[in-house]
Amino acid sequence: MPEELHTRLADRATTDRRTLNSELLHLLETGLSAVSSRTSHHPGHESATPTPLRGNTHPRRP
Repeated sequence: MPEELHTRLADRATTDRRTLNSELLHLLETGLSAVSSRTSHHPGHESATPTPLRGNTHPRRP
């Protein structure tokens, strides 16, 4: 990752009181949601990620 991008992301994560990984996930989810909402009104266009990136989507093992 370019140093300038890393610095910008780290600064934003600190400002938002998130870890760098949490900030990256937040930005990806926000961006993908924006893209999904713009294409959802077009027939035949489905989101590339129909489920959220966070959380466990797999059933728990006993």
